[in-house]
Amino acid sequence: QRTNRIKMNDPVAICQEGVDHFEKGDANKAFEYFTKASGLGDVEAHYLLSLLYHNGHGVEKDRGKERHHLEQAAIGGHPRARHNLGCDEEESGNIERAVKHFTIAANLGHDESIKALMDNFKDGFVCKDDLAAALRAHQAAVDATKSPQRDAAEEFYLG
Repeated sequence: QRTNRIKMNDPVAICQEGVDHFEKGDANKAFEYFTKASGLGDVEAHYLLSLLYHNGHGVEKDRGKERHHLEQAAIGGHPRARHNLGCDEEESGNIERAVKHFTIAANLGHDESIKALMDNFKDGFVCKDDLAAALRAHQAAVDATKSPQRDAAEEFYLG
């Protein structure tokens, strides 16, 4: 089934094929699939390419390409990519930009970004009202992902 989807240029199927190759230890082949999927607009593939460039798996480490793919994934709505951009900005001392990235990721339901916002609140970089708004938006995003079908799937896989 996935082979047919890959032939039809389904970016999700192509990205998943890349994940399978990576998990089997073939980072070079994973890179090929992620590159193709990202070219078709798959944000997860952009995020995974950023990780390959960050860690040097199947490619040479390249901070510029890592950042490019993180930004593309974040623009596409990938919460972990947005969070990682926040971490990069925080490490560079750009706290205001970091907080913006963390806020966007938290609004998408990303738990680590809420923790980062709380830490920045404790350090005086986030005001109480902004933290409260982020917490409300985070909870709304988390609630929006809840469904009986997801609960049943979680029960099935986690037993």
